[in-house]
Amino acid sequence: MNYRNVTVAGSGVLGSQIAYQTAFKGFHVSVYDINDESLEKAKERIMALKPRYQADLGASEADVNAAYDRMTFSSDLSRATAEADLVIEAIPEVVQMKKDFYRELGAAAPEKTIFATNSSTLLPSQFAEETGRPEKFLALHFANEIWRNNTAEIMKHPGTDMDVFHEVIEFAKAIGMVALPLHKEQPGYILNSLLVPLLEAAQMLLIREVADPETIDKTWMVATGAPLGPFAILDVVGINTAYNIGHAKAQVTGHDEYKKVAELLKSEYIDKNKLGRATGEGFYTYPNPSFADPDFLKS
Repeated sequence: MNYRNVTVAGSGVLGSQIAYQTAFKGFHVSVYDINDESLEKAKERIMALKPRYQADLGASEADVNAAYDRMTFSSDLSRATAEADLVIEAIPEVVQMKKDFYRELGAAAPEKTIFATNSSTLLPSQFAEETGRPEKFLALHFANEIWRNNTAEIMKHPGTDMDVFHEVIEFAKAIGMVALPLHKEQPGYILNSLLVPLLEAAQMLLIREVADPETIDKTWMVATGAPLGPFAILDVVGINTAYNIGHAKAQVTGHDEYKKVAELLKSEYIDKNKLGRATGEGFYTYPNPSFADPDFLKS
């Protein structure tokens, strides 16, 4: 595994985390996004990660500053990928957007470059043809708060070269992840195959007016000992991601309840800039959400 230069395409919440974690582990990282405004927001997100790494990992100030110094930012895809050994795509969960991006990426990136999608719910085989290099394409999926929740699910599609599959497993280990190989395509991988039904069930309980988010979370936390309930998890994942998934399912299935979920997330959260932890408010208000109160789990 000779990867030294990594491009992360998409600088949202998780894209920014992937980029910084990779740089923290000694790789040179180029962050790509569609415009300079998005990149400025990414820089703010990444700067905010420095104290988290110091508090959670015991990193020194020199460590976190050196990681940032190994990063560059560009809204020019050819420039961002010029030296890339690996491109990790972390753009929104919209099929046509990803297809268009991979066509552009395939034309811009060097022939040597491996492509990996961080898609949470979509399969690499959906985009393999658009990459122009299906044998060098696979999925590499991370959990939010990557420096603490350090899983990396590596999922090949039927056309992925096995050498590439094993190289990306080694790369995941090199950036401090617990590498979890998947040998067959599975929508949602392992993590989201378990997590998404929980989050969907919570949202259905909400739109059916069975209970409010705090009560639903409290039930899950008390009964299972989990540190977070589903709505607190949705705030970490980001309301935009939850909306994109719900909206896509509404279109595919025609299911009225998925449509109601998407409408609720759009009108009551996204339109009001309540995007979760990233903006300081989602289902809860941060930095002091009610579920963190010692009395939250008491009767």
